[in-house]
Parts: sequence; structure tokens; C-alpha cells
Amino acid sequence: MSSIYAAVVCAALWLIIPDACSQAYPAKTIRLIVPFPPGGGVDAAGRVIAHALSEQLGQQVIVDSRGGASGRIGTEIAAKAPADGYTLLLGSGGPNAVIPSITPKLPYDAKSFAPISLVGATDYTLVVHLSLPVHTIKQLIAFARSNPEQLTYGSSGVNSNTHLAGELLNVLAKIKMTHVAYKGTGPALVSVLTGETAMAFGGGPAAAPHVKVNRLRALATTGSKRRSPDTPTIGETLPGYEVSQWYGVLAPAGTPPDIVERLHKEIVRAIADPKVAQQFATLDTDPISTTPEGLLALIKSEIEKWARVTQIAKLNPE
Repeated sequence: MSSIYAAVVCAALWLIIPDACSQAYPAKTIRLIVPFPPGGGVDAAGRVIAHALSEQLGQQVIVDSRGGASGRIGTEIAAKAPADGYTLLLGSGGPNAVIPSITPKLPYDAKSFAPISLVGATDYTLVVHLSLPVHTIKQLIAFARSNPEQLTYGSSGVNSNTHLAGELLNVLAKIKMTHVAYKGTGPALVSVLTGETAMAFGGGPAAAPHVKVNRLRALATTGSKRRSPDTPTIGETLPGYEVSQWYGVLAPAGTPPDIVERLHKEIVRAIADPKVAQQFATLDTDPISTTPEGLLALIKSEIEKWARVTQIAKLNPE
């Protein structure tokens, strides 16, 4: 039976027998929307998961990169896609938690998606230009207080995770750094290399090569625990500070529960695969799977957290 014929039969049977689709699923190519440009951490994680699922499901899972507006464009496309299991979204903190926490009339929210599973999480590394006379978070805070609004930091976009990472530091340290938005983490790191900005929050794999050859100085990471013995976390100086970049697979709301269950089973299987763990390790990402309920709880808690931060920081929607 061809994939097109199977899809037509499945659609017809769904009207009579709701379980019929899931029995034939997947009968054609699955699209995994990644709402960021190729080359970044979200895109790389999406390609690892897509490849693993392709092998397990026996159908191709292709990555559809739909960057723009800090992840909003691709996320909205996924929210409006047919709820048939053939369009999935690689969700992450920026478009699925930060932006909903600050944008009152967003065309999607947590209820727009059926969560399937978390797949991984990583931290950011706070790097500074070598000319900045600070080597620790404590020194950075002291410098910022002595030079209010003169310390600039680059981010991957307005209301992105890396933007809010700086705003959380502002709030907890009671300082005022000036935010400068770029079209991605890569350009933000380049801005520090050239001295256009003083610092930036970069993904580990992107920042590490510059730190290794002494072109940038790493002060700390943003997670709850050290990723290496030599690099402290910001939370060690500022209790309560924690920012992670998480990745989770979601489907449009209304996707049949048995298809969600099938996808969840396959994602859990993929995350447990040592090959996937090794690929994630090269991205400085921890492979993590959850129940659909666990991913939904994470999204809701992140939205609440960033709503408090954006309110205190008096941030405006993009």
C-alpha cells in the first residue's frame, strides 16, 4: 500500500474508527519544525532526534527550519498545522515559555500543543571580552554597579532565552546592563569578539572554541550545577539564578492520544540510545525524556518564572 493511499484510507477510517489512524501511523513523512535557523543548538538537537526517529519509525522525519521572531514564526506554524501526527515541533524555552510570558495576544499558548516528551537540556556560558576587567560574577556585579547601564550584553534576539538570562541577572544582582539584540547566538558571540558588546550568553559548543584559544573569557555557566570543575555557576554567587535551554517535542493540540503515546514511546527509546547520548554530548546537551505531563508541567513553570522576571524588569512585547 502506497503512503498516499494509506493516508487517504486512514483519514476516512478516522471518521468511523478513531483508532484506525494510529494503527497505520506513520504512513508518510513526518515534518519536525525547528523554529530557528540552521546551525544553532536547537537545529542540531532537532536533527539528532529526527534521524533517530526516522530509523525507529521506518518513515523519514525531516527537519523543517522556520526561523524568525525568536522562534515565534515556526512555533505558530506548528500550532496551526493539522493534528494528525505528521507535523511536530521541537519546542524550547524562548518561543514556548519566555515569549508567552510577555506577549498578551500571542496566536498560540501552552494549550495549542499536545506535549510528547522533553528530549534534552543544556546551559549557557557567560563570556566576556578580554578587555573587561572582571574574572568572576562577583567582580562583574561590582563593575556593573560602578558603571550603571554601560555594560552591554548581546543576545540571540528580543525576548529570547539569552535576552532573559541577562535580565534575570539584572533582577537578582540589582544591576542594570544594556541589552543588544542580534539575529542568533552566533552573531551575539561575534559582537563580543569584536568588542561591540562586553559580554554574551552563548551555548557551550559555540562559546568553547573561543574560550579555548583565549579570544573570550568564560565567567560562569547558567545551570544549576557545574558542567566542568573549573567553571562555576552564576547561582553559586546569586542563589536562585538558573537558566537552561531545554528542547521538547510537541504536536498540535488535538493530535490523537494513541499517536502521542506512540511518539512518546519512540522518543523515550531514542533518548535511551547510547548513540543519541553521544551525539548530544557533542552539543553539550544532556539527553532527558519525560512523560507528556512532565513536559507540560515544565512549560507552565517556565512561563510563570519568566512572567515574574519580565514584570520586574518592565520588559515590553517584541
